[in-house]
Amino acid sequence: MIRFAMKRMMNGQEGLSMVETAIAVAILGIIAVAFLSGLGTASMALVVADEKSTAESIARSQMEHAKNKIYVPGATSYAAEPIPGGDDYTGYSVTISAQALNNPDDDIQKITVTVSRNSSAVASMEGYKVNRKVNR
Repeated sequence: MIRFAMKRMMNGQEGLSMVETAIAVAILGIIAVAFLSGLGTASMALVVADEKSTAESIARSQMEHAKNKIYVPGATSYAAEPIPGGDDYTGYSVTISAQALNNPDDDIQKITVTVSRNSSAVASMEGYKVNRKVNR
């Protein structure tokens, strides 16, 4: 009885051919490659965003440090504070340049903080430093 029912269900069907199976595997392969490519792109975007975020954080910290230092008339640069240690900050370096807005120096400077990683600039920030201890 069971055999008869099985034969009746499979009447007219012979199963999948080799060509159909190969096409199905090829389609699954294409989907898998597209998915893995997307994962690689997303991973790279995450690394770049993390690097940019870390560099911007360092730049903000260094800008505050430069603004809190004593105003030096005619200065072309200020010393950077040490970058925190740890794996997150490996390869980062900072330069802080200063430029008087007017000649002669009228107690206001444009400060530019540039954060680099492995000798490639990642973030730059500009601000102004004012000599607040001017006797006028």
